[in-house]
Amino acid sequence: MRHGGGRGRGFTLIELVVTVAIVGVLAAGALPLAQLTAQRAQESELRAALRQIRDAIDAYKAAYDAGRIERRSGASGYPPELDALVKGVPDASDADGRRLYFLRRLPRDPFHPDASLAAAQTWGRRSYASPPEAPREGADVFDVYSLSPRSGLDGRPYREW
Repeated sequence: MRHGGGRGRGFTLIELVVTVAIVGVLAAGALPLAQLTAQRAQESELRAALRQIRDAIDAYKAAYDAGRIERRSGASGYPPELDALVKGVPDASDADGRRLYFLRRLPRDPFHPDASLAAAQTWGRRSYASPPEAPREGADVFDVYSLSPRSGLDGRPYREW
């Protein structure tokens, strides 16, 4: 036998609406924080990728200057393409013809929107002959930069990193 009319259990409509509203406000506050965290992660990945590629380009140039890479007339000593860092080049100082490798794999630009492109195509390339304020491709790869039109959290465009 039940006493009290049966109104002791469950939530009222107002309690449910207030609960949903509170959850909505919390979710709206968390979304920008999640986006900021994702952008920071991408920026960290971009810094690491740029450092890795630039170190490999410098190692290629050092090997060229040390005579371990065959000298070509008129060449700057920088790799002719980014893929040369991964594919390797013949070691001129090795009688067995082994190759020198500078990267295991070429990282992608994390801000490049087209995932179908090869990693080398996601980067802007600056040749040794072009000025830093107006980078252009050329006969070699002196530096790389992001092709993203966006700016970082510090306000600097990713192209200038």
